[in-house]
Amino acid sequence: MKKSRLAVTNPREGKIAELAKKTGHKALATWALDCAERVLPCFEGKYPEDGRPRVAIETGRAWVRTGVFRMAVIRKAALDSHAAARKVEDDDVARSAARAAGQAVATAHVPAHALAAAAYAATVIRDAARPANAGAATNKEREWQYRHLLKIVERSSQSNREKRSSKRKNAA
Repeated sequence: MKKSRLAVTNPREGKIAELAKKTGHKALATWALDCAERVLPCFEGKYPEDGRPRVAIETGRAWVRTGVFRMAVIRKAALDSHAAARKVEDDDVARSAARAAGQAVATAHVPAHALAAAAYAATVIRDAARPANAGAATNKEREWQYRHLLKIVERSSQSNREKRSSKRKNAA
């Protein structure tokens, strides 16, 4: 099986990684899931009968929504998505999309998986682009990822401020 190198040399460095370090766990998971879901059609379009990457994203979203964490459920969803990635063999684009979903759900367990989910999503974009446009497409995707994380952080901060304000009003 041919493996494509990630489009991002070191996902744990750079402005996205720095912002991610300051981001809450659920906000980071939301971002990772959004990055993976954005490229999921590249898997589902070719392998519509294999729902494992979609289930991984749905499992991650359920954790964000409910806060209920069951390691066995998260682990199964992540491993199943990675198994789907292995099944597609030489289809770099679909494989990276399934890996993005597996990493995104794993963010519920370890926040650093979010960076891998985004790196796999950028790899999908790079590998789906014409070779002459691959670099520009990757840069555009990484910029979208950064801006999207900024928006999520701002929404999360706003929500936290509103909750604190509401608690103060109710306590008074």
